[in-house]
Amino acid sequence: MTRTRWAVLGPGVISGDFATGLRSSHLGVLHAVGSSAPERAAAFAAEHGAAASGAYDEILAREDVDAVYIGTVHTTHSALAIRALEAGKAVLCEKPITPTAAETDLVLAAAARSGRPFVEAFKQRFGPFADLLRGLIADRELGEPLSLVAGFGYDQSPRTGRAFDPALAGGAILDVGCYPASLAIEVATVSGRGGLPAAFGDVSAEWVNGVDADTTAHLTIGDLAVELRTAVIREMPGAAVLHCADGDIVMPDAWGSRTESPSSLILRRGAEERVVTVPVVQPMGAEADAVSLALAEGRVEAPEMTWADSAAIARLCTGWLDAARRP
Repeated sequence: MTRTRWAVLGPGVISGDFATGLRSSHLGVLHAVGSSAPERAAAFAAEHGAAASGAYDEILAREDVDAVYIGTVHTTHSALAIRALEAGKAVLCEKPITPTAAETDLVLAAAARSGRPFVEAFKQRFGPFADLLRGLIADRELGEPLSLVAGFGYDQSPRTGRAFDPALAGGAILDVGCYPASLAIEVATVSGRGGLPAAFGDVSAEWVNGVDADTTAHLTIGDLAVELRTAVIREMPGAAVLHCADGDIVMPDAWGSRTESPSSLILRRGAEERVVTVPVVQPMGAEADAVSLALAEGRVEAPEMTWADSAAIARLCTGWLDAARRP
């Protein structure tokens, strides 16, 4: 199989992690780097061994680029993704695709018009752990899923930078709350509730410097009860528990890291617990390979992260933010 020639758009920290992860990819290689500041692109290319660099449009015009990874700030994803799709490139876009459901719909429509693969980079959805979880839910290993509690948060100090800048769509929900939101949509989809809108109940939020800094939401997706928690001003375990009719699926590390996918979960039936462990993969390399497979097989979506799920996650996060803004 021909290796996918990747370009990174936006030579920032997370793009550096992607470039490192791409070395573990089976199907892709870093070939080019694009930036609004070509000198930054050149420095990143030299650091990570890419053959070419330049401004965004220069990189998108290259015939020797098959796919692009978008690792810029949230507010720039939409324009870059649409430009890349219209240039005939496959796209792996860092989460969230955009800050709003409406804008995300525009990107997905552009992907449909282009006929090129488009995947949102929720890294925890790729690899053996994600496959195990989806299989347990689909097979009703512990019965029907009834409720989900999931959270992800960290304490950033000082309260400055992108995460605390409203103009850059900062805040906890779009930065890390989208991970538990993604899991809620995944559970709903795999358990047959896909496509149902989230109905919000109680939502509490603390705002700092104009962004949602600490928020908890109670909602339902059909008959699935969900509690989501996120923060950028306090640490919280990156854990999740899926309560089912016959027991619980406990995920002590639900999201993994940028270098390792989650490796184990606990199946709990009453007082009985069984730990299930799976191999660890480099998750950013795994999501890149999902795009490469889609390219090779003539598909526009990756089954691990469908467009329908991306749209549903965007609607959930937009609704969460709207509820958090209410007095």
